[in-house]
Amino acid sequence: MMSEEELDGYRQSGEKVRVVRDGIRENDVRGIVIAWDDEHVLIRRPNRNVAKLSRSYIIQPSKDPRIDPLESSQPLESDQE
Repeated sequence: MMSEEELDGYRQSGEKVRVVRDGIRENDVRGIVIAWDDEHVLIRRPNRNVAKLSRSYIIQPSKDPRIDPLESSQPLESDQE
C-alpha cells in the first residue's frame, strides 16, 4: 500500500499516475490523485471522471515503465538442491 507522504506528493505536484489493477494493460487507470482515505484513493481521469480505487493496487508514475503485478507477486526461487 502506498504511504500518505507519497500520495500527498503526487497530489501536490499534479503528476499523472498509473494504477495497475491486473495483468491487462488496458485495465490500468491513469490520472491525477485528488484524495484518499485509509482504504481508497480517488483518481481524476483525463475525461474528468473520478475513479475510486483500492489503495492495495500498484500506484506508480505514469511515465515509468509498467510494473506487472503477476510477476511481482510470485515468490522468489530459492536454491533448494
